[in-house]
Amino acid sequence: MINSIKNIAILGSTGSVGTQTLEVIGENPSLFKAYVLTANNNAFLLIEQTLKFKPAYAIICDESKYAEVKNALANTSTKVLAGIKAIADIVTDPQIDIVLTAMVGFAGLEPTISAITAGKTIALANKETLVVAGELINSLAKRHNVKILPVDSEHSAIYQCLVGEENNPIEKIILTASGGPFRGKTSDFLANVTREHALKHPNWVMGAKITIDSATLMNKGLEVIEAKWLFDLDAEQIDVIVHPQSIVHSLVQFEDGSLKAQMGLPDMKLPIQYALAYPDRLKNNFKRFSFIDYPTLTFEKPDLETFRNLGFAYTALNKAGNMPCIVNAANEVAVAGFLADSLSFLAMSDVIENCMQRMNFQTHPTLDDYLNTDKETRIFAQNLIKQMPHKAYNVI
Repeated sequence: MINSIKNIAILGSTGSVGTQTLEVIGENPSLFKAYVLTANNNAFLLIEQTLKFKPAYAIICDESKYAEVKNALANTSTKVLAGIKAIADIVTDPQIDIVLTAMVGFAGLEPTISAITAGKTIALANKETLVVAGELINSLAKRHNVKILPVDSEHSAIYQCLVGEENNPIEKIILTASGGPFRGKTSDFLANVTREHALKHPNWVMGAKITIDSATLMNKGLEVIEAKWLFDLDAEQIDVIVHPQSIVHSLVQFEDGSLKAQMGLPDMKLPIQYALAYPDRLKNNFKRFSFIDYPTLTFEKPDLETFRNLGFAYTALNKAGNMPCIVNAANEVAVAGFLADSLSFLAMSDVIENCMQRMNFQTHPTLDDYLNTDKETRIFAQNLIKQMPHKAYNVI
């Protein structure tokens, strides 16, 4: 069992994973302390969290909001900092035991690299870090003897299934997908959906970006790429199955054909708690699963013709190099465009496909190459969106 309090740095404390991590910390004050809290631009919630959890540091990435946070916390012992560099610097603090990376998108890459080089245990909720630079991240983690504990429910499930199976090769893994709010819908239907409709996920409560990714199946595509690096697999060893109830979180198939699954109600606090307490399992009062409440669990193939983003992710994984970085950057811009009502739902896939075809491909990128690829792809995707026809849609 845990013998001393672990100091946790939460990168992205105001997002969905960050707020639930604070709930886990709040429920286990003798085991965990929120040592660092960071937010992108939600100054109000960062201030509220800091007043409640009293971290040593609070960092607002949006430097224009530094004065607001600084003034609000003037009478506390918390040191207030601002900017992405401050986040990358603070994760090297020797008092930090675990860095939970829950920043959204590519922005989480450099702070994660900084934490790894400082030898910190990583609780990874920022899948884009491995999607963009998986080979680099794995190399650094191995060099610095750093453990990367997945927080995504699917990868946590795989991780849990592999405990005790270190000497048994994986035949394949099966990542489950809820199918999002548009499971079974046609392209004609999707042509007119709005952000309001797309943000209504049937099972999970998540941030806007990841919720849209779930609706397009890009989230599952990013998870496929992430799984390759987390578990040292080839694309042919990673399957996706749609499971609308979100009870089976993922499965591992071994060479003898045996399958192991991790199951439970859809609640992100469980994989968060597992990562923070690993290798211990902590008693909690989370709601328990009952087969009586779920007499039928169903599974179906994903529709790759309608939801093209999942196929793009497999293509990027097979091509490797900086192609996953291109896909990720194009997707982040496309999702932002959709959320801003500047792009239709189906056109998000068009933007990604165009970027995959037009951006400069590199076989063996360096960190600088990843940074340049991300920047150039975003500029190209943004210009592409400006040229696309768009109309206002009625809420369905």
